[in-house]
Amino acid sequence: MQENAGPQPPAPGPEGPSYGAAPAPPYGGRPGDAPYGGGPGVSPYAGQPGVSPYPGQPPYPGAALPQPVPWFAPTPSGARYDHLARTPLARPWREIVGTLTVAVGFVVVGVVVVLAGSVLAALAGLPMPITPDETFGDPVFGMAVLLLSIAAVLPLVFGTAALVQRRRPGTLSSVAGRLRWPWLLWCAGLAVLALVLGQAAQAAALALTGEDTSDMFGWAGWTEFLPALVVIVLLVPFQAAAEEYIFRGWVLQAVGAHVRNPVWAIVLGAALFASLHGYTGAGIVDVFAFGAVMGWLAVRTGGLEAPIALHVVNNMMAFGLSAAAGNLDQALRQGAVPWQALAGTVVQLGVFAGGVLYLAKKRSINVFSG
Repeated sequence: MQENAGPQPPAPGPEGPSYGAAPAPPYGGRPGDAPYGGGPGVSPYAGQPGVSPYPGQPPYPGAALPQPVPWFAPTPSGARYDHLARTPLARPWREIVGTLTVAVGFVVVGVVVVLAGSVLAALAGLPMPITPDETFGDPVFGMAVLLLSIAAVLPLVFGTAALVQRRRPGTLSSVAGRLRWPWLLWCAGLAVLALVLGQAAQAAALALTGEDTSDMFGWAGWTEFLPALVVIVLLVPFQAAAEEYIFRGWVLQAVGAHVRNPVWAIVLGAALFASLHGYTGAGIVDVFAFGAVMGWLAVRTGGLEAPIALHVVNNMMAFGLSAAAGNLDQALRQGAVPWQALAGTVVQLGVFAGGVLYLAKKRSINVFSG
């Protein structure tokens, strides 16, 4: 004998029970009739408690309003540095448009700064260039314009990440979403050691092959050195950082948003970095090797701190030694580099890369996003 449980409720439809929809007409009512006595044109539940008559307001006290969608996409968790642009909003067109924006902006900003510098030079009565490959007759002023034309691109890179990729600009810095300043300072100290040893190796290679080393070190006096030193200290950190954010930050992450292996992005960034320098022969090999090792360290350490540290120290020492010897105009021309300089490159990059990996392990530097 079966137990009579009364009428069974209707089975839910293919989409499951409709918890927020109006109930069917009660007990045989015709479709379209107001169930509880509402007249024509009157909402069936108007005036009943718990139903809001105004769109956008909570249906009952304490109910949460719909939250606006945040502009920045969430940063992927557990991601490597080169994969930080793999957000839910990542699309190939964002990386293409962003890369074109950075490239065009790099050229436009450079032209604007050089034109502004030319106007200032004319107003200040600075000497005219002596040779066709010079932009300005005063090497210190020329260095300032050159450094500023690159440093001014830095806000453009951050803005492109924020507006085109819709991700937090801090993810360009590291997996922590910011520059890790204590780690950067450790890398800067190591960079000084690597540069000193690299310069010594280059000088030794030149001496052993019978080349003159007098142009590497010299002293032109404080009158000539001090103005250059002020420009170097104020602008080189921003110039070097801007290049790292472009070629090791943007390029690594734009490619890494869709490519798993970082080697392709590292090689591409290093090639672009080398192509924008005016060196030839051993010089172009030096610059490409620098870019490749810096890209590799960015991936291995989870950020740009190590590349920025070595780039800043390297450029400050290079410009500083040239200014101290009175050869700043030659440093700005770039051009040919003796092959013996590669001995210094090998020592410098080897000491720095090995030291950075050792310190990163010893200090438990995070290489993945949290």
